[in-house]
Amino acid sequence: MEEINSDKYKVKGPIELSNIPTLEDFGKTGKELKRKLESVSEELADFQDTLYSHGKYGVLVCLQGMDTAGKDSLIREVFKELNARGVVVHSFKVPSKLELRHDYLWRHYIALPERGKFSVFNRTHYENVLVTKVHPHYILGENIPGIDSMDDINEAFWEKRYRQINDFERHISENGTIIFKFFLHLSKEEQRQRLLRRLRLRRKNWKFSPGDLKERKLWDSYQKCYEEAINKTSREHAPWYIVPADDKRAARVIVASILLESLKKYKDVKEPELDAEIKANLESFKQQLEKENE
Repeated sequence: MEEINSDKYKVKGPIELSNIPTLEDFGKTGKELKRKLESVSEELADFQDTLYSHGKYGVLVCLQGMDTAGKDSLIREVFKELNARGVVVHSFKVPSKLELRHDYLWRHYIALPERGKFSVFNRTHYENVLVTKVHPHYILGENIPGIDSMDDINEAFWEKRYRQINDFERHISENGTIIFKFFLHLSKEEQRQRLLRRLRLRRKNWKFSPGDLKERKLWDSYQKCYEEAINKTSREHAPWYIVPADDKRAARVIVASILLESLKKYKDVKEPELDAEIKANLESFKQQLEKENE
């Protein structure tokens, strides 16, 4: 299978989601895509080991998409070859009482990756310009100074929030966090089929919520909010990638390949040099251990 060019999916200028395909399978079978993913994931695991020993960068992987877009299974399959201690997954749901006593970025800031590790955000700080923009009354629960009624949640409010998110990402990027933002671009028909599958298969019933149908009715509003958020926040240091998600296996290969291709560009990520004295005595240390069996 040919190598995947990340530039094909990278957002470099204004986009319209309606013009971007939701299906990509590369003309390959499921087995071929699975083998490709295994190969790429093994290389990612090797990079992770080096990243950890280097200890200067953390990697933040942000996953966004409509319900059923495949975020959970993508995390499971893309990162399963990596050392589990080096990958931390955070699923951000409705803010808790504690989280609401802080600004909206606080809970995301404290979940950022340590140097040498990966953090995966399953839903991200972008929920604060997606769900809250579709349901702006949620903002009133944040107790923000000067936001006392729905009239205060105007276009200027959202522009300020996009700026705050851009500032947040620039700050963490300049301090050693490598940022990837993936939008899993799902078609409305494919979502319908996946929701039906959850209802038809007993083992998947637990995944279904009546709320999924309510949110589905707001599909067009969500698409508009995603499009605006992507256009206003895709930057070279924190780029968005739009990943066709109707084929889950292909989407996983695309995400893993983009991660690997981009991370390989960090040529300064190397294993640290051994202390000169230790390096000079490696043979002696080896002989000491070998003699223990004599």
